[in-house]
Amino acid sequence: MIAACRCGEVYELRPEYAGVLLECPACGRQLRAGRRADLPYPTVPGADPAFDRDVFLLSQRVFTIASKYEVCGEDGVPVLYVERPTYLVRTVFAYVLAVIAASMVLGFTARAMTLDAVDAVLSVFGFGFAFAVFVVVSMSARPLRHVTVYRDDSRREIVLRVLQDQRVAVLVRTYTVTTSDGTVLARLSKNYVHNLLRKRWRIASPGGAVIALAVEESIVLSLLRRVLGTLFGLLRTNFVFERPTGETIGEFNRKFTLLDRYVLDLREDPERVLDRRVALAAGVMLDTGERR
Repeated sequence: MIAACRCGEVYELRPEYAGVLLECPACGRQLRAGRRADLPYPTVPGADPAFDRDVFLLSQRVFTIASKYEVCGEDGVPVLYVERPTYLVRTVFAYVLAVIAASMVLGFTARAMTLDAVDAVLSVFGFGFAFAVFVVVSMSARPLRHVTVYRDDSRREIVLRVLQDQRVAVLVRTYTVTTSDGTVLARLSKNYVHNLLRKRWRIASPGGAVIALAVEESIVLSLLRRVLGTLFGLLRTNFVFERPTGETIGEFNRKFTLLDRYVLDLREDPERVLDRRVALAAGVMLDTGERR
């Protein structure tokens, strides 16, 4: 039996500890060991049995170009496989096009540069326009990077998808979570202005009503990361899932290891306010969508 703490630590326990309230040796928080095997999780109508759980352990595979994750249950048994392709060649080609386009703008700007004050001011705008052209062209030419959740790493059966809605996003980038047959479950979005101080993702229903927010767990740590970076992983980016009213319903924590390992813990949401399929999709985007 596996018990996962919100701080990211994962412990292997004997069966007799099932349901027992314990204390995490690493952070001192209380955590409850997993359910006994004879106590099934409440099911979600229409959802795959792989999502009938409150704790997901995500391990990112290394030495791969694409973002790949193995998803395990609280017992450590693999239940799903996630992949988000990178399209390296097409991405490099997009940047080459962007450099060419920006160079053309700079070429016209260089011709306009003289000692005349008005032309000098215009040249400054020309450099800014060249940068804008580079950003727009590179983003427009890059392929959309959809996330696919498979039954296993054979990739024969699709269980869930997270679709990137747009190539060019000025202030807000959005994603659509769908089932394998295309049924929309939720929409995820992040505002780049909010992310300047504290990362926050919005989780909404297909109709647009806010279901939950995923927010960096500490504004202090968030600001420190903006200044100092991650400090070799010491300043980890963890997220808290909250209802719109501010109540905590779950956490997504990065475990301090050489490899990227994460714990998605939704035990504070026994009423299943947040669909576990949507929660897993959000967890994946909190990593790959933030380039952690």
